[in-house]
Amino acid sequence: MRPLQIQGLAFSVLALMLTVAATALPQLNPQAELCIFAILVLVFGVPHGALDPIFARQLYGIQSLPGWIAFTVIYVTLGAMVIGLWWLMPSAFLTLFLIASAVHFSGDLVPDTPRVARIFYGGAFIFFPVLLHAAEVSQLFGFLTGASAADTLVAGMRWLAWPWLTATALVLVFMWRRNWLTFLEIASVSLLAIAVPPLLAFALFFCVMHSARHVLRTQRYAGLSAFRLLLTSAAPMAAVSVGSALALYFFQDLAFDMHIVRLVFIGLAALTVPHMLLVERVRFSGWVKSGSF
Repeated sequence: MRPLQIQGLAFSVLALMLTVAATALPQLNPQAELCIFAILVLVFGVPHGALDPIFARQLYGIQSLPGWIAFTVIYVTLGAMVIGLWWLMPSAFLTLFLIASAVHFSGDLVPDTPRVARIFYGGAFIFFPVLLHAAEVSQLFGFLTGASAADTLVAGMRWLAWPWLTATALVLVFMWRRNWLTFLEIASVSLLAIAVPPLLAFALFFCVMHSARHVLRTQRYAGLSAFRLLLTSAAPMAAVSVGSALALYFFQDLAFDMHIVRLVFIGLAALTVPHMLLVERVRFSGWVKSGSF
């Protein structure tokens, strides 16, 4: 099996194990769940975005110091604009972030996956958590938008979740005949999003599926060793660490739960926009350069 297939199979096994465990074991203390979520996402999830300099170099030929300074300024400016949108229009921010996330996650599946399967896979982690965990999702969204706006958004998502689930089931029937591993990945993501508490489910998906797959593809695309990848990501990760420390300082007067949720999700949103602008161009080409997946 290829590395990408091994990773997909490993994620699916872990997702199914956590799904079974979630039905049999008591739920974690909310603050413990938040801490586990934040640590996993910041340590194992965010670093995949730190590989963006590789794409900047390959796509735009950036080599010189002025070029890297310009790239950094543009990248940071785009992230700051996202934070500004949240500050001024939190409901619009959250809605756009969820849509962008669904589009971005749809790129996880192998390049020959039909577009309709990508769409429903990408939306699984947006809609399915509200089926059994609507109250928790509403509370999390409320930390970003306020309770009233969050309740309205979650109510709308619940209306869409059941048709989305039905359509995903039809997609699974089709994918079973076409690609068994893609079938397993879509099924595992769907069950994980439905059954497991939202923060833990998202942490596993984001770290072990989305981020791990991106790292493997980036290594193949750029033809770099694991050590070179680590060196490339060192400076961006240092910047993220500094940004996290500043966020901890400025949000220190907020309640702990709100503090962690804002730090992680607003930070992810700020990094996602410039990250997508780089990566989606490569994804739509089928990750074709050093080889194909």
